[in-house]
Amino acid sequence: MRDALAGLRRYQEAERPPRPPVRPIAAQVGRAVLRDYGGAGPPVVFVPSLINPPGVLDLAEDNSLLRWLAGQGVRPLLLEWGSPVPDERDLSVAGHVERYLLPLIAALGGRPALAGYCLGGTMTIAAAARADVSALVTIAAPWRFAGFPDEARASLNDLWRSAEPAAERLGLMPMEVLQTSFWRLDPARTVGKFERLGRGAMAEAAIPGFVALEDWANDGPPLTLAAGRELLVDLFTGDRTGRGEWIVAGSPVDPARLTCPVLDVISTSDRIVPAASAPGIGTPLSLGLGHVGMIVGGRARTLLWEPLAQWLRAATRA
Repeated sequence: MRDALAGLRRYQEAERPPRPPVRPIAAQVGRAVLRDYGGAGPPVVFVPSLINPPGVLDLAEDNSLLRWLAGQGVRPLLLEWGSPVPDERDLSVAGHVERYLLPLIAALGGRPALAGYCLGGTMTIAAAARADVSALVTIAAPWRFAGFPDEARASLNDLWRSAEPAAERLGLMPMEVLQTSFWRLDPARTVGKFERLGRGAMAEAAIPGFVALEDWANDGPPLTLAAGRELLVDLFTGDRTGRGEWIVAGSPVDPARLTCPVLDVISTSDRIVPAASAPGIGTPLSLGLGHVGMIVGGRARTLLWEPLAQWLRAATRA
């Protein structure tokens, strides 16, 4: 406990370097914007989850998937969802696709590619089924929610039941509520990383990256009430996507009917989104990296960034 508390204090007091410069806006619909990372290649819209902020895809100057891709013949555009307000309480996950993602694709023009991370991947499958896109990449994207362990699904259902009364009053579901579910996946690891920091077992060179990643993981806007309900009740508990019952823009979404090229990136060691929940479409790319490690870890460039850039160049020029 002494080491863990010392680690927490060291994390709190660590110096935060300036964030990478904010990129210009390529398109905007309401609170949602597309940030343009430049590059001479075809546009690829990167769609993050609704749960955490999009910064993990642009974590630091020397550890940014999007800035690196901009120099590899790809033009990345990052979707920032913005913060919902209480009068959006009835906006579901599907509603975010309808109100923001599809109009942003239309505003951009042409046939961009889509790349979705985590729940953003689930949402890009729906968008690719409703818009004319050149290619689709899903990265650690849950679709068959029955592939999650029964214990995890039951825990999330319990979490919703306990959070629902407050969420109903707020019209929003705070991100901190969902964060507790991630901590429950491996409580010992959650505490252990701060123990290592507190007793000086973490290399000094690794601490800035640790701080940046923890800041990202513990930040984020709330979910709308309807999005929280749909995520925890309809998707995790009811598996509406996996059962072919998820309605977006008026009809069920069937990933098997997509006509564009698809790259389905999964991890065999992902504790957040297990491989068994992947959509199982298109060309598979299987990694032995964690949910976040595949984006910002030490082996991410070799195992994900480079094959992703190669696939995107080929798929969007076909």
